[in-house]
Amino acid sequence: MEYTADSIFSQFLWLILFLSASAAVVVARAAASRRRRRLPPGSLGLPLIGETLQLISAYRTENPEPFIDERVAKCGAVFTTHVFGEATVFSADPETNRTVLQNEGRLFESSYPGSISNLLGRHSLLLMRGGHHKRMHSLTAATFANAAVIRDHLLLDVDRLVRLNMDAWTGRVTLMDQAKKITFELTVKQLMSIDPCEWSEDLMKEYMLVIEGFFTVPLPFLSISYTRAIQARRKVAEALATVVRERRKGPRKYDMLGALLDEENSGRVLTDEEIVDFMVALLVAGYETTSTIMTLAVKYLTETPLALAQLKVINETLRMANIISGVFRRTTTDVAVNGYTIPKGMRVFASFRAVHMNYRHFKDARTFNPWRWPSNGSEITNCATNVFTPFGGGPRRCPGAELARVELSVFLHRLVTQFSWIPAEQDKVVFFPTTRTQKRYPIIVQRRSNHEL
Repeated sequence: MEYTADSIFSQFLWLILFLSASAAVVVARAAASRRRRRLPPGSLGLPLIGETLQLISAYRTENPEPFIDERVAKCGAVFTTHVFGEATVFSADPETNRTVLQNEGRLFESSYPGSISNLLGRHSLLLMRGGHHKRMHSLTAATFANAAVIRDHLLLDVDRLVRLNMDAWTGRVTLMDQAKKITFELTVKQLMSIDPCEWSEDLMKEYMLVIEGFFTVPLPFLSISYTRAIQARRKVAEALATVVRERRKGPRKYDMLGALLDEENSGRVLTDEEIVDFMVALLVAGYETTSTIMTLAVKYLTETPLALAQLKVINETLRMANIISGVFRRTTTDVAVNGYTIPKGMRVFASFRAVHMNYRHFKDARTFNPWRWPSNGSEITNCATNVFTPFGGGPRRCPGAELARVELSVFLHRLVTQFSWIPAEQDKVVFFPTTRTQKRYPIIVQRRSNHEL
């Protein structure tokens, strides 16, 4: 049989129509199922892609709020949508978020898009469940979050590496790139006791490619970014595995890798693959999030001179920037929420950003106002009512939260005491695929003279 261009196109068109019709049937059945099960109201959008394009389009701008605002106004604070290949219940309600966070392992379990899961590895802390997660989360917190550990083992390295990088600053500085360099070097030091070197620079380049693949279609033939990310992840894993093998033969060091290797003393031997996956995820957590907070803190300070004079900025930057905009979970049983039923096996997204940007919880919520956080501790009330959750909550609350605050504080202290600066050009914050400034926030720095310090 001879195939002409017209016949091929015709068959292709019929294939598209068939797939669309099939998808429409699936969506219709899902909608019927939703009505039967009393899912929260909402829209599943287009066949196959749902409302993913609308979400991505909104988050590529400096004002993604309308995506949430429009659906909350129409459907309420808990609504159903379809993003990243799956129907998802989206929560902009603090009490629902609290239910999701506090019922880890009972009503909900961690569940992330395939691109993130594949790139982090099945043994990463983000994807662990049950008793194993509890044990490894506690181990991480003991290594990074203990005040005595931070004071006695981590603070000097934080200050040393911040100063080491800032000593080379002159003229025009791309702040986000510099912040990423600082936090990556800090995280490598804290995980493996390795100081900045050519090896760590090469590792960082591969890491940047891994992160670019987080919110992509997890199919190599459909996404160049995902293909590059998988290849880079393989190189990262090989580099880390070499370090693990060498450390198994050497003396004990006080770092995260040492703590993981010491698990053998508790009767559980972790394989090289488990340790590598674990460290891959911790490198992402320590590097990407903290560096972005550093950059945005400086941006907000620059735009708010009085706050710069008082350095009242950290909580408000965490609220506004929302590096972790929310968490994905999956129900392990039917869950009743706000008069609706979320069926077993359904994905849920608990949005921290939607709560932080809500006028009912914060006055003038979309305005940067560091004075909303008095120094008398009243912000603790907000924490208790689950409207301020920059580090998540429940059993999966970020174990490095306090260390991140310390790193940010040291960075800002060194910056404002050693430099004055002005923006090199206008820049804006966007939120997809991760929170960042569009131009990486270039500034012109000038070192302060001694009498100014």
